[in-house]
Amino acid sequence: MAETPRSRLLATYRKMTSIAEPLTGQFLRQRLARGKEDEDRLPERLGRPGRVRPKGPLVWVHAASVGESVSVLPLIRELGRIRPDASVLVTTGTVTSGRMMVERLPANAFHQFVPLDTPTAVRAFLDYWQPGLALWVESELWPNMLFETRERGIPVALVNARMSEGSFRNWKRAKRAAAELLDSFDICLAQDDDVADKLRQLGARHVEVPGNLKLVGDPLPYDADVLMELRAAVGSRPKLLWASTHEGEEQLAAFTHRDLAAQFPRLLTIIVPRHPQRGPQIAASLEGLFRVARRSKGELPSAETELYIADTLGELGVFFRLCPLAVMGGSFVPHGGQNPLEPARLGAAVLSGPHIGNFREIFRLLVDGGGAEVLASNDQLTERARFLLDNDIETMQRGQAAQAVAGSKEPLVRTFEFLAPYLRAFDANARA
Repeated sequence: MAETPRSRLLATYRKMTSIAEPLTGQFLRQRLARGKEDEDRLPERLGRPGRVRPKGPLVWVHAASVGESVSVLPLIRELGRIRPDASVLVTTGTVTSGRMMVERLPANAFHQFVPLDTPTAVRAFLDYWQPGLALWVESELWPNMLFETRERGIPVALVNARMSEGSFRNWKRAKRAAAELLDSFDICLAQDDDVADKLRQLGARHVEVPGNLKLVGDPLPYDADVLMELRAAVGSRPKLLWASTHEGEEQLAAFTHRDLAAQFPRLLTIIVPRHPQRGPQIAASLEGLFRVARRSKGELPSAETELYIADTLGELGVFFRLCPLAVMGGSFVPHGGQNPLEPARLGAAVLSGPHIGNFREIFRLLVDGGGAEVLASNDQLTERARFLLDNDIETMQRGQAAQAVAGSKEPLVRTFEFLAPYLRAFDANARA
């Protein structure tokens, strides 16, 4: 059993999660009813294995959800190249990320859902899998899981670490707890100098800055037949893509379309909501004012369609290839932005609103490289979109510049330079 944390806050957390363990079944059933769990794999959330453990060394990579898990796919493949004798266990906590990992993980890796952060579930998970090395991605700091892992002598690294200003302010209010958690990591690999400074202020003892692994990620997959079908439907119409929009941004997209249509009467605005289940609601709010088609209904944009609601899952790779200009959602409302590297890798020029706190450093790199533009306010959007829609060569050049920034391999190389000692040493923890 892991020792009692020194921090009163963490000690209370550990006690309360232990007391609450009899309620975990009810908690999971409630999440299942809301579509937030996979019924067939529910036991994994209690630390019970969903498959047989492969023999030999095992590296455990934990990523919270889709964004984090996709960002470490290159790292997982590189692990397979450097340590072909080792298997890679990848854990995530969301249904969407689980399905995506099952589809996209390389042969050296497999997926399990992460256990709930209760002492019993965590111990069951670690008892069975017995990893020799743990790599946690970005900002996952589950206390029971971290302390139980360290108590067993398993080296733990925080990889591609990030910390928003809001999280930093919150952790500063609980600085003793933050220091105890961060001190449990053998090494913290930060995305940039700003994150590194925050981690050091909060008590991390070994911090390095290899760069952001999201720069190394793969282009989003796509269905070539679907792309061909959409290209045939759209033809040569000017196109403006709104990617991963949040509530309130669809209305901004619609009225931006209205303003632009005076100059570009054949303009097609494509809206891909971050949460596809909002598609019917979005369409209902716009259909009285615009001619709307919905992808989830099997509709293709016709010559009369003004707004195309792409309310399906996993097709952004198609739409980034279809549209040379992408407006990033989550940035015109105070959400913190969405990942601009996804369009950049596919050669799309990027426009963003001012709310980019979750991706500030990535936007800085793209802006400095000439591939993206961050607007100071929503009022600038129509003007800047009009300029790029009217200047195909400028848009193409910005897309090429964005692609050049998003193709860097250096963060992956440097990450493995810092992880090398742990990869060499973890055989001692391997289970035959």
